[in-house]
Amino acid sequence: MTQPPAPRAKPAKSATAPQRDLFLLDSPLQGEIRGERSLMAFPFFALAKNAWMKPLAYQSDKVSIEVRPSATGVATIYDKEIVLYIASLMASKIEAGEAVGQDFVFTAHDLFSVTGSNHSARSYARLSEALERLQGTQIKTNIEAGGEGEEGFFSWLSEARLHYTRTRSGERRLKAVKVRLCDWLFRAILRDRQVLNYAHAYFQLGPIERRIYEVARSTCEADSLEIDLAMFRLQVGYQNPLPNFRAALNHIAAADAIPDYHLALVEVAEDVAADAAPVRRGRKSHPLRVVISRRAPELAAESESGADPAQ
Repeated sequence: MTQPPAPRAKPAKSATAPQRDLFLLDSPLQGEIRGERSLMAFPFFALAKNAWMKPLAYQSDKVSIEVRPSATGVATIYDKEIVLYIASLMASKIEAGEAVGQDFVFTAHDLFSVTGSNHSARSYARLSEALERLQGTQIKTNIEAGGEGEEGFFSWLSEARLHYTRTRSGERRLKAVKVRLCDWLFRAILRDRQVLNYAHAYFQLGPIERRIYEVARSTCEADSLEIDLAMFRLQVGYQNPLPNFRAALNHIAAADAIPDYHLALVEVAEDVAADAAPVRRGRKSHPLRVVISRRAPELAAESESGADPAQ
């Protein structure tokens, strides 16, 4: 009697085949959060949490910056977290002796873990909005990067994509984020190597406090920085009137929560000629200067920057 044929065994799954990623991840981040010095020193981002629809401008004797919004607004100081994360990935690869290009692929989970964001559905929605603003915002500046200058406008990201898969129930699940960094910032990090560490507490600060920390970190070559209040307002990128800025700084100075730095508002002493002038009725206002000083090492022990100012 002829035996029926044995059922055919299913071919074993190859250990090397199936379900491989189409791209390699640059995350998780190895090392500290870092930023390029020019982006720390000057106001390229709106000090807002929600959409900022007005253009931004900064002008000094040597530096000019013009920022134009897209249909979704100007990239904000919170959107900047993504730029810092990408810059940190790039700096880590350079330090490790790896080849670097302008394309970066990372997980939203690692980005949120590094910046201290929660992993809620709203955070993923904000990520998509932030990428759109970073790609749509137009920047024009005379600051040279990597020994080269540029005429015309550029965007922080020339490409930004969210790669996702679908679950059995049809729900989208974000797999990775792929971005292409703009030429200007890529050259600055690769060639100039003016990249500074950030204190981890930076991500717990409000918008103005973040900018104060960045200006201090990038410009305090010695132990302190002293600057006119009106000039400091422009460098921070504060858009409301000067009296509002003064009130905000008084509050920040009282809280004394800027990592590694102490901020104070100081009235400028009147000179002899002013003393000789006739006394006028009413309250006399004195010019104010902002003084930012580096905390003593023992007082800054809680700060996690671990960075050398000369780095």
